[in-house]
Amino acid sequence: MKLKFLKMHGLGNDFVVLDGIRQQLALTPEQLRYLADRHFGVGCDQILLVEKPTQPDVDFRYRIFNADGGEVEQCGNGARCFVRFVHEAGLTDKREIRVETRSGIIVPRLEADGKVTVDMGVPRFQPQEIPFLHDDDVVVYNLDVADETLEISVVSMGNPHAVQIVECVDGAPVSEHGPLIEGHERFPQRVNAGFMQVVDRHAIKLRVYERGSGETLACGTGACAAVVAGIRRGLLDSPVRVSTRGGDLNIVWGGDGRPVLMTGPAVTVFSGEIEL
Repeated sequence: MKLKFLKMHGLGNDFVVLDGIRQQLALTPEQLRYLADRHFGVGCDQILLVEKPTQPDVDFRYRIFNADGGEVEQCGNGARCFVRFVHEAGLTDKREIRVETRSGIIVPRLEADGKVTVDMGVPRFQPQEIPFLHDDDVVVYNLDVADETLEISVVSMGNPHAVQIVECVDGAPVSEHGPLIEGHERFPQRVNAGFMQVVDRHAIKLRVYERGSGETLACGTGACAAVVAGIRRGLLDSPVRVSTRGGDLNIVWGGDGRPVLMTGPAVTVFSGEIEL
């Protein structure tokens, strides 16, 4: 089977984007892993699938698969690439679209300067909504990892995040603690592990070890979760510039009950065709 694709990235968080509207697709986890493989396939952090909506008053359905072949609920950098893809592919001429995801509806908008702003929805904090095994909703939890007790904040941005504050992201034990946090028994569906350095009240540096993909150069939902956690802890004020290894995002959050707005770039790298 020959499969057409577009390679894209948002701040170095890279994707293989597939048009499931104009070609029939039913890929197995093995085929997804092959596409994501950087030596034998195309290579990416996630695979994004564009489909027709299954709900009324929605423009598209958006599905996300990690490099390990597992489907996940949300991807912020991918959402920005999704908007640019449907415009470049001629699937819509709307600058703002409503997109159905596994975790709910998001509303991305293509800005005049080419960047994309995404309404990522309202963050959730109840442990059962993450999910996280704990009885109460508090701002900071203790988590035992590798003979250490870490202080984390848990946030769902449609997908689960555990955010901790570190003195310096460059020296943070991302490769050591990341997989231990991701697979920790208190997160039944695993979790994305964020390592946040507070620069000032409107700026942070961030590294994220993503569930099913490992550390990526940027994580859109991770940036949203980190800013939300920092504001709840009284350390940050909106708006916040989030500096990742791939570049900067701008995050705006007005407080409990309000959606998080994320603005950043989306770049097309190349188009191609691969034999599966």
